[in-house]
Amino acid sequence: MLSTFLSQIANGLVLGSLIALIALGYTMVYGIITLINFAHGEIFMVGAYGGLATLTYLMPTFIAQRWYFALPVVLVGGALISVLVAVAMERFAYRPLRNAPRLAPLITALGVSVALQEAVRVFYPGATAAIPFPNLFIEGTWIIPIGDGVPIRYTGILLIVVSLVLAFGLERFIERTRMGRAMRATSQDRDVARLMGVDPDRIIVLTFAIGGALAGVAGVLYGSYLNNINIDMGFQNGIFAFTAAVLGGIGNIRGAVIGGLVIGLVKALGGQYLPGGTAYDYVWIFVVLIIVLVFRPQGFFGETERVRA
Repeated sequence: MLSTFLSQIANGLVLGSLIALIALGYTMVYGIITLINFAHGEIFMVGAYGGLATLTYLMPTFIAQRWYFALPVVLVGGALISVLVAVAMERFAYRPLRNAPRLAPLITALGVSVALQEAVRVFYPGATAAIPFPNLFIEGTWIIPIGDGVPIRYTGILLIVVSLVLAFGLERFIERTRMGRAMRATSQDRDVARLMGVDPDRIIVLTFAIGGALAGVAGVLYGSYLNNINIDMGFQNGIFAFTAAVLGGIGNIRGAVIGGLVIGLVKALGGQYLPGGTAYDYVWIFVVLIIVLVFRPQGFFGETERVRA
């Protein structure tokens, strides 16, 4: 039925928008220092818990009961916690290994990922199991008048809109601002950028901070959409986000967004229409990834690296 198909499209766009927000952090960090930050999924998870802590322990009741006050405050709280953790991660875990063989920071990222999960499990009250997360936006569902009606929750619409707006703003920031030009220069050649007056350490910290903020916003919106969070949510969605970044062309912002949307649609439609149903929806995601990389190894928007003889 048309309504069922369009409902899966809507679900895929919501999931894809979430994945795109997380993937932006992956692709930015890789673009600047060619590091695959496997702990970025846990930054997303920490942002969700930071937002919940802001709502639970720091927000007065009269603000928490009004979504138009609560939502921006919780988003800022979650983003701030994620930024602090991301910057600390860069300073104490990755910066000392910046000139080490590539395997060292990769293993360190995996260690940081496990450490963040366990830190939240131990220190956040009740984090040993899933924790309820309240809806921070308008309650209810919008029925799109097509066929028998296509339902999409208002929180899903919010997630799609916020994701696209932030991705567009990030692209404009990198293309149009002085700091964005410094980020592009650092990405192309760190030593030459330093000679031109750019401080690479400052740019790298800024990159981690921006990626952390986007992941924190994604974590809060994820919790508000699903109405619960758990410490394992970062690993699964982090894998999806990394796959989206590779699919779109790692290092490319537009590619990360398109890759995220593609993965969301493949998961939703594959679980509904392809053999195996929802039990095999992960399989179809990686089948698509393999097919794309076979014919276009650099991804949708990636550029082929040229090595000078």
